[in-house]
Amino acid sequence: MKKAILLLMSVQFLVYLGFGIIIPVLPEVIVQKGWDEMHVGGLLTVYSLASFFTAPLWGMLSDKVGRKQLILTGLVGFCLSFIIFSLFIDNLAILYVSRVVGGLFSGALYTAVTGFIGDMSSEEDRNKYMGFMGMSIGLGFIFGPAIGGVLGHYSLQLPFIASASLIALLFIYASLVLKEPEKHKEANKRAIVPRGAGTMLQYRVRYLFMFSFLVTFMLAGVEATFQLFQIDRIHITPLQIGYLFMFSGFVDAAIQGGVVRRIKNGTETSWLIGAQITTAIGMILFTLTSNLFFAGLALCVFTAGNALARTCVVSLSSKESGGQYGTAAGLSYSMDNLGRILGPLFFTWLFTVESNLGYYISAAIAVVSIVLIFIYKNSKKSLRFE
Repeated sequence: MKKAILLLMSVQFLVYLGFGIIIPVLPEVIVQKGWDEMHVGGLLTVYSLASFFTAPLWGMLSDKVGRKQLILTGLVGFCLSFIIFSLFIDNLAILYVSRVVGGLFSGALYTAVTGFIGDMSSEEDRNKYMGFMGMSIGLGFIFGPAIGGVLGHYSLQLPFIASASLIALLFIYASLVLKEPEKHKEANKRAIVPRGAGTMLQYRVRYLFMFSFLVTFMLAGVEATFQLFQIDRIHITPLQIGYLFMFSGFVDAAIQGGVVRRIKNGTETSWLIGAQITTAIGMILFTLTSNLFFAGLALCVFTAGNALARTCVVSLSSKESGGQYGTAAGLSYSMDNLGRILGPLFFTWLFTVESNLGYYISAAIAVVSIVLIFIYKNSKKSLRFE
């Protein structure tokens, strides 16, 4: 089991490393090639769009064909996306294709890994394992932009070649070491098991998916506007922004690796409520920024609340899935990507209206989202108890 967890953590780390590694490189590619700057946003958006529309299908497929097979398929496709980007860096149309391929297969990896954890863990230790996965995601976000910036200094293709090489090695290791997990008994003994996303959304787990969307929606909004806001407030530099996001990434990893895995089964809703209150406090602190230290403090408070909410809601959703861990993971991943598609557009527009407005609205959303948790708790239409 230890080998499997380490390997799954490596998969999650590389997926989010790949997501982050392009952030400091992509704008440089667009500028050097003389393309319209709108393509920076376009190339980032198509990645999330591809994941959004296909993750539920990958989730159902992983429930049918097995986790290992889908993980290996995802690794091949994800590796291919980086190879395409590095080889055709002068062709804008092919770059779009590579981003679509990357988003498509990152969805396969996410759903298969989450389903794998659901199969190999009990409800008591699932929080711990989800915490490990969240820590891997946080580390991917920490090192992705940093590695992209360093390697991109020498060659714009080098970050993508390095990522493809690491994923290829991971594929070889996974094919040799990873063993298909056994399905949990509760996934098989029910006479009526939800078939697909539409059926699952008839149960109270739908409130958790709505909550998941709002959590990522706010995160994507902060990622899109934080630098613009701090330039306006304290004339922050790109280097300082990098340091702040790196530090907040360590906070994210610490919360998910040190706190989430210690959450006891049955107490998740209380932690989710606390997480959203912490998120709201962080949002208000953003509006009070007067120096670099305060900007970092606000970012870390927000990150702590958001990281706790993200991982807890994924774990709780898997417990409410009626054994269909892959389908639940696919829906969670789609909500995550929908938030990443809509969040930057909405909050950037709010920033152009009034710089503080997005943070005030986000604080309100964080507090109002707690209502979804109470509705979830009071609903009796649960797959878990059927």
